[in-house]
Amino acid sequence: MHRLITKYFPNLTEKQKDQFAQLEPLYKEWNAQINVVSRKDIDELYLRHVLHSLGIAKVMEFLPETSVLDIGTGGGFPGIPLAILYPETDFVLVDSIGKKIKVVNEVSKGLGLTNVTGIHGRAEEIKDSFDFIVSRAVTRMKPFYQWTKGKIKKESKHPLKNGILYLKGGDLGDEMLESKLRYKLYNLTDYFKEDFFETKKVVYVEKQ
Repeated sequence: MHRLITKYFPNLTEKQKDQFAQLEPLYKEWNAQINVVSRKDIDELYLRHVLHSLGIAKVMEFLPETSVLDIGTGGGFPGIPLAILYPETDFVLVDSIGKKIKVVNEVSKGLGLTNVTGIHGRAEEIKDSFDFIVSRAVTRMKPFYQWTKGKIKKESKHPLKNGILYLKGGDLGDEMLESKLRYKLYNLTDYFKEDFFETKKVVYVEKQ
């Protein structure tokens, strides 16, 4: 099933292909013990979780030595697929539910990822600052942006200025109006052809 990944990311190394291939058995094994992915979704892991996470990579290619914080990572999305794709970028994955971070750490270990740190805690407790903050539909943008205050570095080295890359679905008009933030929407249908992505977007909010 990781053919879905190589279809859209044809330049993967053999090591990356191997790591993507290992995701399904690793998640099935851990999900049987600690439920982090719904039963329906575990059979569609590469479409609904892995490729969806990699939508961020279509909007932003992280440079080496970039630092990325994944807030409310759950079982490791979007952080772990992005960490496979960008082995020279450092990812900190945080979640307030300890057993989810256990899965993150065990899957990272199983894949041999050295660029992932899983932290059991709340976003507000993270003291470091990062180039980008990523997440997947944890909450509305207004409270989410509050969680990121003081956590985004000023100096930008990417084509897009440092900020938030947030995977969201549906109509975001009211939510973004409420947030009063400057933002840009990227439709994932511009990059991926599967029906699953019909309403899926990456919301980019630069540091304000």
